[in-house]
Amino acid sequence: MPMVTQTETLNSNIGFTHEDFAALLDQYDYHFSPGDIVAGTVFSMEPRGALIDIGAKTAAYIPVQELSINRVDDPQEVLQANETREFFILTDENEDGQLTLSIRRIEYMRAWQRVRQLQEEDATVYSNVFATNRGGALVRVEGLRGFIPGSHISAKDTKEDLVGQDLPLKFLEVDEERNRLVLSHRRALVERKMNGLEVSQVVIGSVRGIKPYGAFIDIGGVSGLLHISEISHDHIDTPHSVFNVNDELKVMIIDLDAERGRISLSTKQLEPEPGDMLKNRDLVFEKAEEMAQKFREKLLAGENEIPPVDPAELEGITAEEEVEVTLENVSPDEDNVSEVDSDTVAEENLVSTNG
Repeated sequence: MPMVTQTETLNSNIGFTHEDFAALLDQYDYHFSPGDIVAGTVFSMEPRGALIDIGAKTAAYIPVQELSINRVDDPQEVLQANETREFFILTDENEDGQLTLSIRRIEYMRAWQRVRQLQEEDATVYSNVFATNRGGALVRVEGLRGFIPGSHISAKDTKEDLVGQDLPLKFLEVDEERNRLVLSHRRALVERKMNGLEVSQVVIGSVRGIKPYGAFIDIGGVSGLLHISEISHDHIDTPHSVFNVNDELKVMIIDLDAERGRISLSTKQLEPEPGDMLKNRDLVFEKAEEMAQKFREKLLAGENEIPPVDPAELEGITAEEEVEVTLENVSPDEDNVSEVDSDTVAEENLVSTNG
């Protein structure tokens, strides 16, 4: 058997040039595109970022501002040497053939997915107010900036005093395409309050607003609508002829709509005789519990059916009108700037997403 020397082996490989080697690499090189999510291993920690091995010819780079949805000053707060994890390809190769990566973009995508899920579940979330402006308050939910319009803040404190407080919140709008996340403190409180209420319960309330279609009654921090058709069995031209703002009333709950956050009230069902709310209001309040008990008995027997209010009669009622009683600390013009401020938060989310 002839012996093959090292020199002969080297001579036999002289025809395999550097260009051939590069072509071979290109043949088996993966094609990476912006938007791809790839696995990578931390190759080297840098002062303002890190080099990541994702299997490309050149190590990819992740700058410190792309390390997290939250503020990061040092890459070692997020990454460790030789750690393997997922990365988002943010940009195509630069002139040096290097890709730019992001972890923050992955976190944003998953954050939007999570808040959509929470909205679908009608979940109540708790979030800390980190700033306020003349339109409302700013919070973070799953790392995303959210906006609470002033009309959806139900608190005795001024907005400035809310900074640092954890508030229960419900989702009003989750729109990833427009980068808008709008929440309601009021709806969360209404839901909590409604959990302690029941149909046919008599409660004491105070008139806080009067409209042509009825009166809004404060029943302990949330409002209920006493529709004009539920004030008395006798005909009423306008609620203004029956009530004044700040009048104290006994009312009975006739409907709880948790989904819409609406509480419907009645004094009509408490009248011992038709028209007593107009002729002898004190008697109605004196007999309120007795009449409510009769109402419950008829309800159980299936004899008491309250006809639903015609939706056409409620046309023009806004959510803000329904809860006037909870908004004493909100100036009348704040709703006019809520849209602007929610758009500002949307822009901040967009900037955070696009880097």
